[in-house]
Order: sequence, then structure tokens, then C-alpha cells
Amino acid sequence: MASDLRDETFWDGPTQEPVAPRVGRSSRAARAGSKVERVETRGRARALQALYAADLRDITQLRKIALNVFDDLAVDRGEREVASRLIGTIVERGAELDAELAEVTANWRLERLGAIERSVLRLAAAELSRAETPVKVVLHEAVHLAERYGTTRSARFVNGVLDAYARRLGLL
Repeated sequence: MASDLRDETFWDGPTQEPVAPRVGRSSRAARAGSKVERVETRGRARALQALYAADLRDITQLRKIALNVFDDLAVDRGEREVASRLIGTIVERGAELDAELAEVTANWRLERLGAIERSVLRLAAAELSRAETPVKVVLHEAVHLAERYGTTRSARFVNGVLDAYARRLGLL
């Protein structure tokens, strides 16, 4: 009955006992299946969360909002370092990066895009401008973030825009 459902049933539903790890050698396939995200990948996700929050509140307060988000989520040191470098690049070069992105999104003004897509594009543009990570990795990670936090359509859109952006910069 719908009236019997409470929000707590979702959060306080039945729990499953943790499964004890298997003892002995694990196969290569089993290790590959337990995909552990790299600190850079998690750092990008944290930077995206901060960008998204700032985009919804006040992008001019990005650095302050990012620190609040990182503290609220208890982001570990490695993730925080990766995210902070990217956030710092966006704070320093945000207007320039937005102008460059606007050139390749001719049919879409940046402010008309969804907050997730806009944030992912800014994040990827900042990382490409730092030239510390291979271009293909930046594009792959951005598409993954767009799909994870947005939709499949978001991922396709981000892929197309970033491909054009990287080509315009001569990186592809």
C-alpha cells in the first residue's frame, strides 16, 4: 500500500551481510572485474561536483564553493589535489576557456547548455589547457563523466564538442 511506504524504508531497508573475501589466488579476470578507479578519475569527478555546485550557485565563487564541497564530502588528499589543480585552472582562465568552447558550440550558447554538460566541457577544457594528460584520456574521461552524471545524449554531445575543440587547438 502506498500510504505504508516511508522514505525511511529506502534508506533503512534490509541490509545484506558483507561477503567474506575469498582466500587464495585470484584470477586476472577477477582482478580486472573489480575495477578500482584511479585517483585522477575520482579527482575529476570531485572537480565536476564542485563546478556543478558553483554553476548552480555563483560561478564567481568557484574556489570557495569547491573547498566547501570537498570538506562536506570529506574528499581525500589525492583527489583534492587533482580536483584543486583543475578548479584553479578554471578560476584563472575560465573566461578564456568559455570563449574557446563557445567557438566550437556555434549552434549552442554555453549558458543554454545543461549544467552537467557545461561543467564537463569546462573541466575538460581546463585539463587540456594544462597539457599534463594525454588528449585521448581527457576526452574519454569527460565522456565518461557526462554519461555517469548526465545521460547518453550528454555523453555524445560532450564527445562531439570536445573532439571539435581538440582539433581546433591542434591536439588531434
